[in-house]
Amino acid sequence: MMDRKPARSSARNFRFTALVAFCLSAPLLIVFRSVVPGWTAWIVAFSAAILTRDGAFLRRMGVLLACIGVLAVAPIHTNTSTAHFIALAIPFFLVIAGPALFLSRTDPGVIRFRIFPRKFRFLDLFYVLVSIPLSWLAFHFYFGIWSPDVPTHWHLPSHPELEATLRLFIGINCVGIWDELFFVNTVYAVLRSLFAYPLANAAQAVIYTTVLYRMAFTGAGPAIVYVFALTQGAMFEESESLLYVLVVHLIVDAFLFASILAYHYPGIPVLHF
Repeated sequence: MMDRKPARSSARNFRFTALVAFCLSAPLLIVFRSVVPGWTAWIVAFSAAILTRDGAFLRRMGVLLACIGVLAVAPIHTNTSTAHFIALAIPFFLVIAGPALFLSRTDPGVIRFRIFPRKFRFLDLFYVLVSIPLSWLAFHFYFGIWSPDVPTHWHLPSHPELEATLRLFIGINCVGIWDELFFVNTVYAVLRSLFAYPLANAAQAVIYTTVLYRMAFTGAGPAIVYVFALTQGAMFEESESLLYVLVVHLIVDAFLFASILAYHYPGIPVLHF
């Protein structure tokens, strides 16, 4: 019995090391494209997962690390051309479908595409409703005061064009839906099966922030996105459903879409809210 305590303590240390290295590998590989430090962190995370001697932990962390490897080479930016839509859709699809298919065979129940909550909670409805004024406020300060150059990351013609506007709308909303399917329904769900809620949520928020920073949300973006990611994880933890997190994200995307158009076409009064 005496020998089991050090072994358990060692396993916990390796699990925590794997989590920290996983969180480090994401920004190093996806944002900074730093090959040596990034892949070193990735290898440390994978090695620590092996050293836990826990098959389930290794499988699940291995899946998430594979996703980081895919996203490290994905063309993550805001181009709305058809070619870029396809080039980005392939890796984005792989990091959702791959973990779901693999873990459905080895670890069923870890990733669930549950849309509706098991029970109604007024707190969830309140969160959805309060996201409307909070989204307006966030973009008012983010684009208007803190980081006014961020809307330039989305390129639009000098005069409004229907096709360009539709491409922007489709791109923003498709990425928004993918965000929740990957960061919350996949990354958070897998991490939550391995770690306590605070650690799992904090870690998924790092990945969430990393990818969106690479996408476009620079300046004050990381702070705003990280807080948003934490609230989405908290919502998912309580509701165990995608309905609320998807609705909230689409509300945020509506304000993002309008804010980008308002920046590029300041002469159109209807866009200024």
